[in-house]
Amino acid sequence: MELRHLRSFLALAEERHFGRAADRLHIAQPALSQQIKQLEREFGVALFTRTTRRVELTSAGSRFADHARAVIGSAERAATDMTMVASGQAGRVSVGFIGTATYDLLPAAAREVRSRLPEVRLELHGELLSPALLSGLIDGVYDLVVFRPDGSMNPEISSQVLRRERLVAVLPDRHPLARRDRINLAALRADPFVMHFSGHRSSMHEHVLAACAAAGFRPDPITEVGETATLVVFVAAGMGVALVPEPVRSLALEGVAYVELDDPATVDLAIATRAGDVSPATRQVADIVVRMST
Repeated sequence: MELRHLRSFLALAEERHFGRAADRLHIAQPALSQQIKQLEREFGVALFTRTTRRVELTSAGSRFADHARAVIGSAERAATDMTMVASGQAGRVSVGFIGTATYDLLPAAAREVRSRLPEVRLELHGELLSPALLSGLIDGVYDLVVFRPDGSMNPEISSQVLRRERLVAVLPDRHPLARRDRINLAALRADPFVMHFSGHRSSMHEHVLAACAAAGFRPDPITEVGETATLVVFVAAGMGVALVPEPVRSLALEGVAYVELDDPATVDLAIATRAGDVSPATRQVADIVVRMST
């Protein structure tokens, strides 16, 4: 039994006439008659009663019509779904976001994907660190990631810079400089700092140290945290000051003030996929992330 046999059966069941059904299917009437006979031989039952003027479904034929419609409908839905997958309009995409991009880019991109690609199942993972994101991308945990590049090249990934972000100071709202519109970073040399993890666990740690070094000091003491939201909470609790990319202002937490810096350092935000291994849906989502990041 083939799909063409089912389509022929349904056409005859609806037209109740071999000639009209054959015309509808664009096949010769004898070919249609042969297909119906093949079905009846396969099932061992008559599907139609035939007269010189009309064709009627038997009780077995009426029962089989329900099955045939279900199979044809399922096949058509499968074909449509595969067409959408091939064009990137359907599928599953796992996306990992660096913590500092979780508050502005992640929700904006997710809304746009839901609007433009409703059949794409988006799996979002936020508040992650760049080394873990890149490892997860290479291992297949994520299909694309938004991260902080450190300048190193990996042939297993393909990346592009999305935007360059200025660093701003995060101060407890009772800090003497919290009400300033702009400060020099060197004014914070005596303050304890809250920073992302050091070593190979976070790229932001080195960016902040470099900015402070350019201002003529090294932060001391330092409290290290894993998530940007936790970092801002620690500042609100009075445990120190911090430097974060400007979009973190979206995290409007009570108890902190975001203050611009004179001649601020900048950090890059980038997107990456596995080199040569990008599904159509991943490509569509990546295009949306790129557009939303500008």
